[in-house]
Parts: sequence; C-alpha cells; structure tokens
Amino acid sequence: MDTSMQGKRVLVTAGASGIGRAIAEAFAAAGARLHVCDIDATALDALRAAHRGFTTSLTDVADIDAVDRLFDDAKQALGGLDVMVNNAGVAGPTSAVEAIDPADWRRTIGVNLDSVFYCTRRAVPLLKAAGGGSIITLSSVAGRLGYPLRTPYTATKFAIVGLTETWAMELGPSNIRVNCIQPGFVAGPRVDRVIADKAAARKVSIEQQTKDFLGRVSLRTFVSTEDIANMALFLASDAGRHITGQALSVCGNVEVLG
Repeated sequence: MDTSMQGKRVLVTAGASGIGRAIAEAFAAAGARLHVCDIDATALDALRAAHRGFTTSLTDVADIDAVDRLFDDAKQALGGLDVMVNNAGVAGPTSAVEAIDPADWRRTIGVNLDSVFYCTRRAVPLLKAAGGGSIITLSSVAGRLGYPLRTPYTATKFAIVGLTETWAMELGPSNIRVNCIQPGFVAGPRVDRVIADKAAARKVSIEQQTKDFLGRVSLRTFVSTEDIANMALFLASDAGRHITGQALSVCGNVEVLG
C-alpha cells in the first residue's frame, strides 16, 4: 500500500499539538513538506524546535483576515498546496441549551465551522493549480450521533459532514477529493477536560463519567492521535485515491453519546 507523500505540500490548521501535531508528523514522516498554523505561540515554538523543516504561522483561524495572511505565508513557504487539513476545533460549552451563552455559541461556530469555510475557499484555487489534491476536515462522532449538553459542538460537526459531501461533488471534476474524519474519544488533555465538564454537569465523579464513556464504545477503549493521523495519511495518499465524499469514523464504534 502506497502512502508516500514525498514532496507533497501540506497545510495543517491547529497543528502544533494534539491530533494536529500527530497528523503533521505523520505526513512529514511520509515525505511531505509542512506548513502548520496554531493559535498557541509556545506550542508552535516547540514544534519548530522538534521539526526544523516545518514552517509555521501564528493564526486564529476564526478570523478571516488572519486566514488570508496564513495562506500568503503558506504559499510563500510551500509554493503551492496539495493537501489541506482542517483540524482546528474547540470543545465549546457543556451546558443545557437554554443556559448557553451566545458568545460561547459564536466562538464555537467560528473556530469549528467558519474556519473550515475560510480555509477551504483559499485552498481550492491552490489545489486546482496543482492539478488536484485532498481536503480533509476533522468532524467527530458527534457529527453522526446526538450529543446532549453539547449543542454548538454537535452543530458544527454535523455541518462538516454536509460540507464534505457537497464539496466532494463540486470539486471532484477538478480531481480534488474531500473527506472528513470522525474521531471518537481520543486519549489526551481535551477528552480529559470534556469528561470533567460532563461529570460536573451530570454531578457524577470523573471515574464514573470515564466508565460511562467507554461503556458506550464497542471496543471499550480510547483511540490515539496516531490512529487519526494514520487515517488522514491514508486518505491523502494514492492508497485513498478513489475515496471522496466520505465521513469515516475512527472511534472503536461509539454506539451512543450522552
């Protein structure tokens, strides 16, 4: 199976830590050239120290002007683009719908959904100029299952699936493949925070909430950032050349969220 990305030019949003960093490192290991943006300057410094060949931009992808500057940086650094990975996202509030602060709603929509539009509209001309390529966006199992107390987050992750299907049809004739990945419970600080927030909202212990989470996963396990990175690499490589318009879960089969 050919998952080589030798010489391919890849842009990863929120790529300085977590899933984004795992994706960037997987593509780099497969021979790609990377430009990474993040909102965390310290994490970007650490990434550059570990990977001297990476170029980076400090960017809030919910800000359209910042995204324009990001693409100016990426085009200058890479000379073009073959793969766009829309990874940026926030968990958003954990709250009953009537108690959600509209500012929290807008921020979640901005980071999780507006950024995908802002980046994709800038990426597509570069991908067309390259003769085709791949767009990969991070959705979630919350994009296929209802998720009580997580209204803004769930709204964005379902929307990403719709964009994926729409853009796959729109861009397929230009040899651009569009897919999204739906991670389940990914081990790391983010899921730890989600569990803590959910436990507080339900007034149960963190241990009980963790048990409840995994009890709804067929394989009874968290997945790793490397599992998500491997799927992204497969989709962008020649091994996935006929896959487009798909929402692919990497989750151990999460059966229900709650």
